[in-house]
Amino acid sequence: MKVDLYDIDGEKKGSRDLPDVFTEEIRPDIINRAVKSAEANQKQPYGPTLEAGMRHATESEGKGQGISRVQRLTQYGNDAAESPPNVGGRRAHPPKVEKERGKKVNEKEKTKARRSALAAASQEELIRDRGHEIDRDDLTFPLVVEKRIEELEKTKEGIEVLENLGIYSDVKRSKDGKNIRAGRGKMRNRKYRQPVSILLVLPDGAKGRRAFRNLPGVDVKDPKNLTITDLAPGGDMGRLTIFSVKALKQMEEW
Repeated sequence: MKVDLYDIDGEKKGSRDLPDVFTEEIRPDIINRAVKSAEANQKQPYGPTLEAGMRHATESEGKGQGISRVQRLTQYGNDAAESPPNVGGRRAHPPKVEKERGKKVNEKEKTKARRSALAAASQEELIRDRGHEIDRDDLTFPLVVEKRIEELEKTKEGIEVLENLGIYSDVKRSKDGKNIRAGRGKMRNRKYRQPVSILLVLPDGAKGRRAFRNLPGVDVKDPKNLTITDLAPGGDMGRLTIFSVKALKQMEEW
């Protein structure tokens, strides 16, 4: 299975053989299960403090007084407190810190999911169905670019390369798609949601990371740290991916 090699000007420079991993059977069910597991395992334990809703001086009048026997404030007013039905009372069944919220997946399934998601990155139909915007019709996927992409250091140089390849419109799509999150997440340091864009795979230590890491929706990873959530964010396979020649060669070890 061959793929075209492009220079940083967007011109074809030859071809390269893809590693065998790109011929893996594509399994959306396993990919989705592995992504859900990875997301669940990243969640932080949470729950209220044990004293939440119970920090009051209260007493109960007991039975025979013609009023409900809930605890009532002693220092001011006569309001009910602490019990779950009361305003300001504790929660009846709060989340527990000790609860295990992770999901287990077999190691073979994880490996299969990673290889399958990587193979999906070579299918143009899946990439376009995922919503990525591509301006050229003569590209082969995944995109493989010459070594010079690893030496870029300025963001404007990275933008120029993406424009030459005809995929910078996908970065604009991600930038324009940024919106304010609905719900309580706005108060928890995750106010905005943004579509993911291009995944750039460069060897560890390559200078080219600097040229792309600040672009909206773009992720830069090295082959060793490439995960299922990078290749199929949200469980949706077919992410638009760029490999340098050296990074593509390292994928033979997958």
